[in-house]
Amino acid sequence: MYQQFSDKQRAGLRSAMRKRRRGLSYWQQQREAIELTKKLKHHRLFRDSQHIAFYLANDGELNLQPLLHFALGQGKICYLPAVADHSLVFIRHLPEQKLERNRFGILQPQQDQQLVSPEKLDLVLLPLVAFDRQGNRLGMGGGFYDRYFAYKRERAESKPLLLGVAHPHQEVPHLRAQIWDVPLDAIMTGREIIYCSA
Repeated sequence: MYQQFSDKQRAGLRSAMRKRRRGLSYWQQQREAIELTKKLKHHRLFRDSQHIAFYLANDGELNLQPLLHFALGQGKICYLPAVADHSLVFIRHLPEQKLERNRFGILQPQQDQQLVSPEKLDLVLLPLVAFDRQGNRLGMGGGFYDRYFAYKRERAESKPLLLGVAHPHQEVPHLRAQIWDVPLDAIMTGREIIYCSA
């Protein structure tokens, strides 16, 4: 059931959660990144996936660099997001690849590289600002991921599996879904994996 959630409410929650996320110390960030890597690299969701989309951490997001390096070492085909105009695309990542800053100041691959269609991806690791156990995700407000994976609102079982990545404190009891939101299939923190029931 979709519920009304005012822009002011969403902005207030987003601001508070981003501040809390940025308030984590370097060592807290490192510890959670290591714990998540240890858990996920042996999990079947990761083991059974060959085409995996990552993100480059920004604004206190959980750092996936250790897991990205491990995946490349395992011969997995890895992708990173890039903002093209007002859309999101995923570009294959290679270790020697040059990165550039987009209009938000976030590093991304240069856009003359190999793009991938969304349904070729097996697993997508998504950043988030807040989440609940039903798979609702509050992002940074641009709607890029929701637009890119909009087809999954009607075909939830289709590829890829959407795995939100978060610090444990980013959980909230309930997020009101908007009609354009694409629910997560699961959420991973350094403590646990949560399978979602939308």
